[in-house]
Amino acid sequence: MDLRDQEAVERLVRSRPFDLVLHMAAQPIVRTSIEDPVGTFAANIMGTAHLLQALRSQPDLAAALVITSDKVYANNEEGRAFREADALGGKDPYSASKAAAEIVTQSFARSFFNKAGVPVGTARGGNVIGGGDFSRDRLVADIVRAARTQSQTVLRHPEATRPWQHVLDCVAGYLVYLERLASDPAAPRALNFGPRPGGAEVTVGELATRATQALGAQPWRHEPDPNSIEARALGIDASLARQVLGFESRLDAPTAVDWTMDWYRGQAEGGDALSLVRDQISRYEGLR
Repeated sequence: MDLRDQEAVERLVRSRPFDLVLHMAAQPIVRTSIEDPVGTFAANIMGTAHLLQALRSQPDLAAALVITSDKVYANNEEGRAFREADALGGKDPYSASKAAAEIVTQSFARSFFNKAGVPVGTARGGNVIGGGDFSRDRLVADIVRAARTQSQTVLRHPEATRPWQHVLDCVAGYLVYLERLASDPAAPRALNFGPRPGGAEVTVGELATRATQALGAQPWRHEPDPNSIEARALGIDASLARQVLGFESRLDAPTAVDWTMDWYRGQAEGGDALSLVRDQISRYEGLR
């Protein structure tokens, strides 16, 4: 169903009981948000409001976790890793919509859910990579498409830094956090999830080089976009999640790239997508 359709959301939520809710649906592409800002606001802001409003009628609800983004912070390009108490903001519609979703979530929590004894939190994930993503304007997906068509990947900002993390790391963190919200009334109501503190920064260009080499693809080329307003430097401090939850990412950025490329190679060779995912989940669960 479409989160922008309030009646459809309410019908679905009324159709069965829910105890733990993890809200991940969104319009997640920055350049799409620039092309369609109103549609992005409708999905990311009002979609979140529609879901939270519908959940108010759930008698068995124990906790809800809304996933936003590392881009919710007001980024002045200082190069400092953001912490949960930093100011929210957003220069592009995607970032602004996610910051607004944070405020919407806080308002529903303070006005309704706290009084009902239902913890509602937000999780701010880093730049997520992993097998199975074929979205437009995603760095890894663009590299995979270029490799499969024997063309070059085009990078707008190869010097930009991002808090890269594997999808299994952030999802594992979200699940641990949601369970803690349900069991511990003192749990923080917002947490960052990203690379392990102290890990080396990896630029867009460095990630693209490692990925193209892993796939045997052509080297990337740089085509600057003078109209781009995307942040050049972005980092998040995930130390609070480690302190509160005892959770931190198990894969550093280079390993996350290797696992991601392993998935795409396996899929290109005829591997079943679900089996490839399950194999990596099993491998991930075996890490310590």
